[in-house]
Amino acid sequence: MAATPVTAQTVTYPETRSEPLTETIFGEEIADPYRWLENDVRNDPEVAAWVEAQNEVTDAYLETLPGRDWFKERIGSLLDYERFGIPKKAGSRYFYTRNSGLQNQSPLYVQDSLDSERRVLIDPNEWAADGATALAGWTPSPDGSKLAYSVQDGGTDWRIIKVMDVATGEELSDEIRWAKFTGISWLGEEGFFYSRFPEPEEGQDFQALNYNQAVYFHRLGTPQSADELVYSTPDKPKEGHGLYVSEDGRWGFIISSLGTDSASEVRVVDMNKRSEGNWPVRELVTGYENAWYPIETIGDTLYFQTNQAAPKYRIVSIDMSAATPEWKVMVPEADQPIGGASVVGDKMVVSYLKDATTRAAVYDLQGNALPDIALGELGTAGGFGGKPGDNETFYTFTSFNRPGSIYRLDMATGETTPFATPELTFNPDDYVTEQKFFNSKDGTRVPMFIVRRKDIAESGKPSPTLLYGYGGFDISLTPSFSASRMAWMEAGGTYVLANIRGGGEYGKDWHNGGRLDNKQNVFDDFIAAGEYLKANGYTPEDGLAIQGGSNGGLLVGAVVNQRPDLFDAGNAAVGVMDMLRFDRWTAGRYWVDDYGYPDREADFKVLRAYSPYHNVQEGADYPALMVTTADTDDRVVPGHSFKYTAAIQAADLGDKPHLIRVETRAGHGAGKPTDKAIEEGADVLSFLGKWTGLEVPASE
Repeated sequence: MAATPVTAQTVTYPETRSEPLTETIFGEEIADPYRWLENDVRNDPEVAAWVEAQNEVTDAYLETLPGRDWFKERIGSLLDYERFGIPKKAGSRYFYTRNSGLQNQSPLYVQDSLDSERRVLIDPNEWAADGATALAGWTPSPDGSKLAYSVQDGGTDWRIIKVMDVATGEELSDEIRWAKFTGISWLGEEGFFYSRFPEPEEGQDFQALNYNQAVYFHRLGTPQSADELVYSTPDKPKEGHGLYVSEDGRWGFIISSLGTDSASEVRVVDMNKRSEGNWPVRELVTGYENAWYPIETIGDTLYFQTNQAAPKYRIVSIDMSAATPEWKVMVPEADQPIGGASVVGDKMVVSYLKDATTRAAVYDLQGNALPDIALGELGTAGGFGGKPGDNETFYTFTSFNRPGSIYRLDMATGETTPFATPELTFNPDDYVTEQKFFNSKDGTRVPMFIVRRKDIAESGKPSPTLLYGYGGFDISLTPSFSASRMAWMEAGGTYVLANIRGGGEYGKDWHNGGRLDNKQNVFDDFIAAGEYLKANGYTPEDGLAIQGGSNGGLLVGAVVNQRPDLFDAGNAAVGVMDMLRFDRWTAGRYWVDDYGYPDREADFKVLRAYSPYHNVQEGADYPALMVTTADTDDRVVPGHSFKYTAAIQAADLGDKPHLIRVETRAGHGAGKPTDKAIEEGADVLSFLGKWTGLEVPASE
């Protein structure tokens, strides 16, 4: 329920050294007084001291928040349930993750059959005392006798790949380093394909740009130095490559990309024609114009999902044995965009996005529609993995008020049975979800989900609102469960997810409408969402908090600069805040597909107009802000958040606090230990709750 927002408290920020550094870029003087904060916190003592001083101030402030202990207790309680990952079958064995509740990392289990007892295969909680070393990915060999898995330490994007004997649990001698942005794809029981970058210079592991990704084949029992180079483009160092093997082991798909855009080139390797050290690569699709996602192969027929001539995607096939192979449409483009597809048994399961929720359709392999899979309610389904000949698939279903449940689907009968359903500490029926549409500045109709307690909805009264958005990179935001957001709603708040442009909710056109020189549409959509919530009585006049991570952190920084009067509190998490230098670190160069090139004048002018670091409004009354980042974030380097925080603390922006919280031994988000996630959630929500007037219950 709403209360009167608290008055400002005086916060004394640590002193941040400012340098008289300016550059002339396309005729404009650009000041960058905090560039020294770009230095790696692990290597620069001055940056490390700045982070320590900032955390001391933030910790002291958080200690004063009355709701912090309640949020920590309640988020922990809401997370304390048994939860499972989607099973993957290999041979007769089933592999899946399971967390008993509050384990920092989810162990990997195996069952020798569907009816046998499960046993722990890997428990990453034993790897590090602080719980920050995670099991990042894993792939069993086709017969289930071996498991290749990747290790992530401290939140980094770098991976170490190892191999285990499944029957004995023995770790084999195989070890792969400098793997990044890679899958693991087995070739029979011989070995597996992976992608790696060259080893960076000493001290540059977490900041150097990533170039020259190449595909290698690792043969079991051999050192990494003996791995065979399968495909690389040293003359085109910006290209990235991954190789995925069809379930029958016949075909290898080499998917190449230049960045984050949904555009790829495709090459295939006929494994029947290979010889040791020789991988016959055949071009299939050239020119980075459209997305091509391999689905599966049956004999010589390859199936793909593509947006070529179909902005909302379609399913096509090609017969590689034909004298002149031609693409054939199997499932044509529909009004709803396709989110993914898989072949299971003699059918194809195709997931559609219907106003940002899942519809699971089924087709035979001639493209004839069969009855949909009944999901029952508004939410998100995923999984549906398998291979030709399988009689079963597993999928998960989740929504804002329902943690993920795992179901087994019999492909012959269509019967669905629960595989793992959580025991909850709350009643999902006490919460209601509405989907509303609002008009953006240019008249575009944009959807949002509004979730709150049923009694608050029935009362018709406004309540403090947490508005979340992302808006970029063709990524669709769909309903999912979050213990932190559920705690916010239990306390009486409303949670809103806005499906703004830049995402993939409505296909290629929706994405294009929010990138490059259309990026301002993203901010206009989010601002319009906030205006709608206040104008229509969902949100009190002084009760709107906003939150976003990564590209969503950029979103928060940009809209606060543009409309500081509209928002009352904000959390910019691991955000891209310096839009004039984002392409200089690690994976930043990939993002030019969505943002543009800072060294091109037309793009520079667009980026300069909204870059959070460069557009702080001196003298404006800003909302309370908490910036969150982590020292090992090598996706969006923490220097973005450091510089932005220094800028807003130095400016005259009113009396509300502008703080930064820097996590240690953590990265962009993946692999974060449960205890760290609970603490961060409690800190952020208690901060946002204080500045939106949320009446948090007393701690137990």
